[in-house]
Amino acid sequence: MVIVSVSSYQFQVGGKRGWIKPTGKQTATYNDWAAENRFHVGDTVYFKYQNDTVLLVNKEDYENCIISTPISKFEDGNTVFRFDRYGFFYFISGQPGHCKAGQKLIIRVMVHPEVEPPETAASPKAGGGSSGGKGWDSDFWGPPGLSSATKLSVASYFMNALEGMFVILYLFM
Repeated sequence: MVIVSVSSYQFQVGGKRGWIKPTGKQTATYNDWAAENRFHVGDTVYFKYQNDTVLLVNKEDYENCIISTPISKFEDGNTVFRFDRYGFFYFISGQPGHCKAGQKLIIRVMVHPEVEPPETAASPKAGGGSSGGKGWDSDFWGPPGLSSATKLSVASYFMNALEGMFVILYLFM
């Protein structure tokens, strides 16, 4: 059995205080906290709360604090949300008035930059005549080797496929 570590991180929203309605005494908002972190596909955010809900909403509902049409609603008090794509995710409290008081959060999940393959160079030619071998084709040395960019690309695809298998296994456990 091969064990491969897939790097992901769990962030606790609001730190020790958790997901609560701001009282006005806090100097930092949830979005200030999010701006200090880098989120990637596979990372999770943990919302700890009491007598509240977490709503995943679209941008318009986020901006206007509309709680009636969430994409997803969580109300268990210990919500772990996994980012399955890059882009923006909008969260608001489902309690009336909490969003307008500042209990809202935008998280931008980063795109991993693609590796640009280096330009290929012409294959070196063997310096004719020094080998002295009769009938030897000095231009043929077998198939070309993989470049480091190709190896990295193959490894990246393998890791993504492996992560997908872990997610599927997790869902069926």
